[in-house]
Amino acid sequence: MAWIVLVVSGLLETAWAVALDRSAGFTRPVPSLVFVVTLVLSMLGLAYALREIPVGTGYAIWVGIGASGTALVGMLALNEPASLPRIACLALVLAGVVGLKVFH
Repeated sequence: MAWIVLVVSGLLETAWAVALDRSAGFTRPVPSLVFVVTLVLSMLGLAYALREIPVGTGYAIWVGIGASGTALVGMLALNEPASLPRIACLALVLAGVVGLKVFH
């Protein structure tokens, strides 16, 4: 269960990062509210998962999912560049996340 919660928390990290961008410095109420809610849920999930998963592994996986997810959303939905080198780097991050899980 801890691993599922960790993955969901990483996805919520993506949500709060995108909401933070869309909040325009907390001047837009809906994205600001989405940011606060998803940030709290993401942190609570990370804290829950770290009861069973070592902090180094759990935090690295959480960050990897969040960073990769945020970059993917940026490329797919926010018109950020989607060059081959950027995609290759994301694949390396995801390979690291999978490796951390496999060698846990």
